Amino acid sequence: MAISILVSSVVAQAAWADTLVIHAGELLVSAKQAPLKQQSLVIRDGKIIDRQAGFINPDQVSDNAQLIDLSKRFVMAGLMDMHVHLQGELGPNNDKEMVNQSAADTLVKSAHFAKKTLYAGFTTVRDLGSRAEQIYALRDGIARGWIEGPTIIAAGTSVAVTGGHGDVDGIAPDLMRLYTAETVCDGPYDCRRATRHAIKYGADVIKITSTGGVLSDTDTGTGQQMADDEIKEVVETAHALGRKVASHAHAATGINAALRAGVDSIEHGSYADKESIKLFKKSGAYLVPTLMAGDTVVQMAKTTDFMSDAIRAKAIRVGSDMIENFQRSYKAGVKIAYGTDSGVSKHGNNAREAQLMHDAGMSAQDILISATIHGADLIGKSTSLGTLEAGKIADIIAMDASPLADINQLLDINFVMKSGKVVKQK
Repeated sequence: MAISILVSSVVAQAAWADTLVIHAGELLVSAKQAPLKQQSLVIRDGKIIDRQAGFINPDQVSDNAQLIDLSKRFVMAGLMDMHVHLQGELGPNNDKEMVNQSAADTLVKSAHFAKKTLYAGFTTVRDLGSRAEQIYALRDGIARGWIEGPTIIAAGTSVAVTGGHGDVDGIAPDLMRLYTAETVCDGPYDCRRATRHAIKYGADVIKITSTGGVLSDTDTGTGQQMADDEIKEVVETAHALGRKVASHAHAATGINAALRAGVDSIEHGSYADKESIKLFKKSGAYLVPTLMAGDTVVQMAKTTDFMSDAIRAKAIRVGSDMIENFQRSYKAGVKIAYGTDSGVSKHGNNAREAQLMHDAGMSAQDILISATIHGADLIGKSTSLGTLEAGKIADIIAMDASPLADINQLLDINFVMKSGKVVKQK
């Protein structure tokens, strides 16, 4: 006879049964549709194989099917964060950690942050800038089931120009030479090489930095830094090798150059102008707004003293301007994918982005679409992720009440299933 119980151990669950039945009090099959009451999901071998109205008896499905009772919960697809940095968190000891912590330390720390992210309900992330060998090992270890964490789409180190955002800065010259990545490039043909290098060693996606950045310890600003021909060469090379391109971009000139070159997403997009919006809509590229990053650096600039003068000035200016520019893009109908830039903010607090988006005027439904359907589309996995339809991977979360009515519900995810295995329950 089926046992009605919430599973607390991945190992225990695996030993019980190869078929699971979830009773969902309220089920959001797709964020583009209204939720359904009293539904049952049937899961086998990590995938959803069926959905039925009402609470079905597991014995009808299989003799050894086990029941997961979420009959008083709101159930939906796992959330997706399209911009994280799992190898660290912004703070006063970052420079010290760079020289004091080994590559192995970095990997272990990133595993810790990955687990926090998964437990927050984010079952898929794009890591857009980390030490390549370690982030690829983390990605692969999670995929093999060796450790717990979200599915990772990893960029490794950014393709960036010498002295630009994404290159190393703010430390002694001999250390700069030591830490400069092989994906730093100059000129279109060298940037072609850097792109191929990143893909050769494991990049799932290419991250470029077409403008300066807030956290570069330099006063070179946030304007365009990667030249038009360099951006174009990276995009053409990446696309030819089956990889999408994400462009860090603050200033409108850098945003527009990247969109004209055919990038697949703009990260931050802080100063998108009317031309940017036209290019977004023409190309179908996504905006990943990362409002949490702006909110975090403004607060840190005002309340801490570890930032250099150059970083503090950029943080206050850019961070304060991000909301207004996000509102303009959203109202204009630009496609938006959910992303936090966690690593600037604390890992595990990823749902705070939803609060900021909602406060800025984005509807709860559009936020959920951005964090599920749009995320899946951006990483090219719409056939396997983003909704709770039959045939898709069983990445499932639950909470006490509907985030469509109260977006703050996303801050307290009390059930997480990753690829058909329960990893968290309260």
